[in-house]
Amino acid sequence: MRIAIPNKGRLKEPTIQLLQEIGIKLKALDERALIIPTSWEQVEVIAARTEDIPYIVECGGADLGITGHDYVVEAEADVEELLKLDYGEGRIVLAVPKSWGVANVEELKGKELRIATKYARIASKYIEVKNLKAKIVKIGGAAEVMPYLGAADAIIDVVSTGTTLAVHGLKPVDTVMETYAVLIASKKWRESPYADLVKLITVLIQGVMNAKKRKMIFMNVPNEKLNDVLSDLPAMLAPAITKLSRVNAWEVITVVNEEDLPKVVSKVLAKGARDIVVIGIEKVIL
Repeated sequence: MRIAIPNKGRLKEPTIQLLQEIGIKLKALDERALIIPTSWEQVEVIAARTEDIPYIVECGGADLGITGHDYVVEAEADVEELLKLDYGEGRIVLAVPKSWGVANVEELKGKELRIATKYARIASKYIEVKNLKAKIVKIGGAAEVMPYLGAADAIIDVVSTGTTLAVHGLKPVDTVMETYAVLIASKKWRESPYADLVKLITVLIQGVMNAKKRKMIFMNVPNEKLNDVLSDLPAMLAPAITKLSRVNAWEVITVVNEEDLPKVVSKVLAKGARDIVVIGIEKVIL
């Protein structure tokens, strides 16, 4: 089976890292390589432009793909988004020169605009919904420089922090849509001979994301303190306990949400737990 991944850009490295975390290691990292064998005998990776991946998956050129939700929407691709991934977050915004002194999109109504964007379909729908008078300037590269060059009045583009916009003297005045990395498959993937492999990879990726939000805690608890410690100790199902040898105490193991970790550690210490060890988790399969 084939997995299409970005060959460059902000999604490339996190995607390679994600595949490695589920055990799919690329056997070649040459930027010129388009078809890359992996440590899984049945799986090869296709390196492609992020915006092309929805089409590649839709037509069956790849069984799975990792791309941006924005590109799926822009392509109007007939694919299924199997998972929202935990990276690649951003906003597609309408941005105008700061010098205009515009506070919001409503102030642009009635004004004739040239909007530079690589998101022609998304922009067209946005312009229609917002009832703007605008011509789309379709580009393939950086949009931020277009107003400076006089080639456009405004832009519709993806931003993460907004720093690049500020550097180019631009200000976002409206959010067009939110975006993030997604795992996609053809809508016919269940009929594929690789359906079970698609399911497995999806489960493993979800397991990696689950693990990033959780920590495993080991602690030793004296016998007389055990019930107090266990009384409100969070766990996925229930804490595991094991009687220790040579002493009247127990080893207690549980998994907690990372955001709850300081509170949990503080509570169990106060109730008599000791020798607390906190470790990261590779995968959590629910």
